[in-house]
Amino acid sequence: MRINEIRVGVSSCGLAAGAQDVLNRLKERTDVPVLGVGCIGHCYAEPLVEVLTDAGALMFGNIQAKTKDIDALLSLSPEKQLHNRSERTDKENLRITGMIGKSEPVDIDAYISFGGFDGLKKALTRSPQSVVDEVKQSQLRGRGGGGFTTGVKWSLLAAKASNEKVIICNADEGDPGAFMDRSLMESLPYQVLEGMLIAAHATGATSLYIYCRAEYPLAIRNIRTAIDQLRQRKLNVIGNKVLDIEVKEGAGAFVCGEETALIHSLEGKRGMPRFRPPYPTDSGYHGLPSMISNVETFANVPVILRDGATSFSSIGTKGGRGTKLFALAGDVKYPGLVEVPMGITLGEIIYEIGGAEPGSVKAVQTGGPSGGCIPASLFDTPVDYDSLNSLGAIMGSGGLIVIGNNRCMVETARYFLDFTHRESCGKCTFCRIGAKRMFETLERITAGHGVMDDIEFLEDMGKKVKAGSLCGLGATAPNPVLATLRYFRSEFEAHVVERQCPALECAALCDVIINKAQCTECKLCLKNCALNAISEDYVVDNDICTRCNSCIESCAQDAIARVTAGEGFRGSVAKEVG
Repeated sequence: MRINEIRVGVSSCGLAAGAQDVLNRLKERTDVPVLGVGCIGHCYAEPLVEVLTDAGALMFGNIQAKTKDIDALLSLSPEKQLHNRSERTDKENLRITGMIGKSEPVDIDAYISFGGFDGLKKALTRSPQSVVDEVKQSQLRGRGGGGFTTGVKWSLLAAKASNEKVIICNADEGDPGAFMDRSLMESLPYQVLEGMLIAAHATGATSLYIYCRAEYPLAIRNIRTAIDQLRQRKLNVIGNKVLDIEVKEGAGAFVCGEETALIHSLEGKRGMPRFRPPYPTDSGYHGLPSMISNVETFANVPVILRDGATSFSSIGTKGGRGTKLFALAGDVKYPGLVEVPMGITLGEIIYEIGGAEPGSVKAVQTGGPSGGCIPASLFDTPVDYDSLNSLGAIMGSGGLIVIGNNRCMVETARYFLDFTHRESCGKCTFCRIGAKRMFETLERITAGHGVMDDIEFLEDMGKKVKAGSLCGLGATAPNPVLATLRYFRSEFEAHVVERQCPALECAALCDVIINKAQCTECKLCLKNCALNAISEDYVVDNDICTRCNSCIESCAQDAIARVTAGEGFRGSVAKEVG
């Protein structure tokens, strides 16, 4: 087979794994075109290289810049081929991300050659109202988490009689473990901008802003390069208006994902939400009519205009049309970026796409730190806005964190609430104080000092924080706790009644022991213990031990393990679980 072209994924995940060195090495070793392309989605196998041959495309995973790997790739050896690619993608539907991996992200001519700006061209031949109607007919809902109908939001801005209107792209993706928007901006910057230009034509907007978290340097660089190319080609001219497009870097506050807090930050003020009304479409950025949608929402728009609203809405369910991007992470075999049709079940994503073994997963956290944990018994639930809401979870922007059987659900709730209570802007009493008190209660429970009243307190305060908070951060912060209590109450009761952590994850409720019958006295555990908590006769002092697991990980004989602490306190006689 002859090699015609080589594509190396050089988005953030690929670069972190060494993709730039692979790209440079391949350019030195071959005369065929070698391109640095965007995120191909298979993050578990970075660096990724796709080789186009006369017989078709071959994908290679975990390629490093060493001679052995480069030789294997150039000889098309099956050794490094990603054979599970079709297994993982059969359930996907790549409509938004269909162009990812085909060209260099900022190559505008390549984007055009693959059908880029076809949606914008169609939109410009139609009246603004007919474009709004097309988006309405598609039933596209906002992909940032709120799920508000996009066409309705456009119509509200379009109806405002103003010489100046503002469109803002919310790229302040703050959920831990989420990378959908980052991948789109790094890999398909023109598609995001095309969606914004179509929106400007439909609504009469005059200024476009992209509010992006400063922690995304590659995304910001690619977006700015793409904006420069648009200006050079005069593609930012709609009718007789020259649209001003500007990127603003956020300071990293999670609350600025909320639209009114984002606007305050964009204006140079402290990012804090305000009461609504007035809504941004009435009075937003500097008092101008403004509309905010997230990156993925705008990336859907060119597809809708290109293929038609009917084609778009033919996919999905009544509670959600089209496809959805998810950042699949956690206890799965194939983590990465996936695009699936709305209505696919959680089980299909986790088991068939993610490759998790059936029976190995306890729950999945949807919607990031403000979402909810859904148990494995409900994995037949279709993924759409309404179905997830009915389970006490949310779609959110698209984070999916899979939780294996070895995880503690009480610790999981504590972990997520630790993030959200710290990110509170402090404006609302319930969010500022209520969420903190809930976190402190979870700290006590995981430390082995909880009582049954704590469980009742968490339920009561969680409902009050949801009802009394001004913005979405506070209104959803209790979700991980309330959903975990709903489905995994027995684990909370084990912590407070039996003083046990069934998953052996909460350090205060566990001891570490060495099974001397298996121990070969190799001394690796002694060498790896930073606190000298292991004696020369291989006994762990659990009063000193911090349960860092260094000894467990270093033991080749599996002679060291966590066990339930006797009576639930450190330093007591240990007993094995079960």
